[in-house]
Amino acid sequence: MSFQYDDQNIFAKILRGEIPNNTVYESEHALAFRDLYPQAPTHVLVIPKGPYVSLDHFTQDASDVEIAGFMRAIGEVCKLEGVSADGFRAISNAGTNGVQEVPHLHVHILGGRPLGRMLAKES
Repeated sequence: MSFQYDDQNIFAKILRGEIPNNTVYESEHALAFRDLYPQAPTHVLVIPKGPYVSLDHFTQDASDVEIAGFMRAIGEVCKLEGVSADGFRAISNAGTNGVQEVPHLHVHILGGRPLGRMLAKES
């Protein structure tokens, strides 16, 4: 599959410093910032600094160093936000059926309260 990255998406603009954000953590390979419309007491987005559309794109095309750096950033955010003890949810939506709103890989870290079931069975 060929992935088309749109360098005008909002996260690309954040990475270029064109749009401000509330940074929680930054490393060579990732940036983490608070979601503007939080769905839980803790709601942080973690994005890779490279031009990746989705998790499958990232895992297929990113270097091992980028993948390790991104995953470690997720762990660091969980530690910094204190969600590891009581639990959290890490979500990465991809494509139309996954309801991905921004075409740049991002992982939502949600916690700070019981989150309920992730999906309900379709009737």
